Amino acid sequence: MNNIDTNFNEKLENQLQFIVEIDKVKNILRKSKLFDGNRFENDAEHSWTICIMALLLKEYSKVPINMEKVISMLLIHDIVEIDAGDTFLYSAERNTAHKDEKKAAERIFGLLEKDQKEYFLNIWEEFEERKTNEAKYASVFDRIEPLLQNYILEGYTWKKHNITYEMVIEKNKHIQEASDVIWEFVLKLLGKAVEKGYLTFDKNSPII
Repeated sequence: MNNIDTNFNEKLENQLQFIVEIDKVKNILRKSKLFDGNRFENDAEHSWTICIMALLLKEYSKVPINMEKVISMLLIHDIVEIDAGDTFLYSAERNTAHKDEKKAAERIFGLLEKDQKEYFLNIWEEFEERKTNEAKYASVFDRIEPLLQNYILEGYTWKKHNITYEMVIEKNKHIQEASDVIWEFVLKLLGKAVEKGYLTFDKNSPII
């Protein structure tokens, strides 16, 4: 595909070319299906949904946050999957995915001029490190959406990949760092999922 080139404004054209490039996230399919179960969700749909969730549920944050920064994180956090692909949260590959994702971030955000490149790279890294209030809060919604999808769809992805209650707890327990209310809800949801047969668990590890 040809680049945008009108000899009008180089910075603007680079920014618009960046938009054309990141439009590819609409083609990156996730492991979870839409709430209606009709098809698999793509990364762009996921990002939009969790942005709405973050805005809607702000009252449940137990830490002060800059919402603009949170939304920025959620909008760009999966852009790297254009190059690196979607890595399943519970797979062994997830532990080593950051190297490929960092390379992708450098390339994709590198389409922008230095100031915006550095801004987006820093925001992406901050989200990945999950140390600041904004990153902790943003991560809540990146994780809770697939939990809701799985519960509503009777454990579709959990069953397909043999995911257990303990595995879900381990990968999502950091939710409590940003919201006690949402974490309590997650525990109740997962308990119900086990009762309904959507999740299996080790009988020696009691449900909270």
